[in-house]
Amino acid sequence: METVRVAFRDECERLEEVLHGLDEADLDRPTPCPPWAVRDLLAHVRTGAGRLVDMLAAPAPQRAEVDAAGYFGAAKFTPEVDRARIDVAQQEAREMPGVREVADGFARAWRSADAAVAAQPPGRLVRTRHGDAMTLTEFLRTRVVEVGVHGLDLADALHRQPWLTPTATDVIADLLSDARSGPVPDGLGWDRLTLMRKATGRAALTDRERALIDRAGLRWLTFGG
Repeated sequence: METVRVAFRDECERLEEVLHGLDEADLDRPTPCPPWAVRDLLAHVRTGAGRLVDMLAAPAPQRAEVDAAGYFGAAKFTPEVDRARIDVAQQEAREMPGVREVADGFARAWRSADAAVAAQPPGRLVRTRHGDAMTLTEFLRTRVVEVGVHGLDLADALHRQPWLTPTATDVIADLLSDARSGPVPDGLGWDRLTLMRKATGRAALTDRERALIDRAGLRWLTFGG
C-alpha cells in the first residue's frame, strides 16, 4: 500500500504543479482523447483522483473479487459507459471554467482521497462504480494508472515533455508488464515509457511488434477511464 500511495501522491503533486502553470488558452487545446479538450480531460482526471472519498464512506464488501488488472477489463467499457464518461467530464468541465478553479479543484480532490486512504485500516476493501469488489491497494493502483497515463495525454496536448514521476512509472509499468499476460517479450526493446504508450494505444504497433506480441500471447488491458 505505501508504495502505491507514494506513487499516487507523487503523480498528483506533479500534475498539480503543471496545472498552476497553465493559462486559459491551454484549457481549450485538443487532446489525444477526442472529443475532449484539455479542460474536459482534466475534469475526468479530477473525478477519478477523488473517487475514493465516496467509496471509502460506503460499506466495505465482504471479499475482494477483482485486482487492478481485472478492473481494466473490456466488458465494462461499453459504448454506453464510454458515452456517459465523455458527457460527464464535459459537463463537469463547464462548472470549473478557469485555470485557478481547475487547479484548485484537482488539488482538493486528490488530497481528500489521500486523507481518506490514510484513515483506513490495513486490508480495507472497496466497491467501485462498476460494482467490482477490490482491495483498497488494488483500486489505488488504478488511480495511479489513470493520473499517470492521462498525464501523457495532457503532456502531448500541451506540447510538453512527459512529466511522469519515477514512482508512478514503476507502478504502471509493473502492472502492464506482469498483470495477466506475463512479462513483455525481450525482443521488443521498449523502455517503460514506450511500453505505456504502446500498451494503452498512445503509440501504434509496428508489424514486427504485433507479431512478437501475438507470439507471446500478450494481452493488453483495456483503458476506458
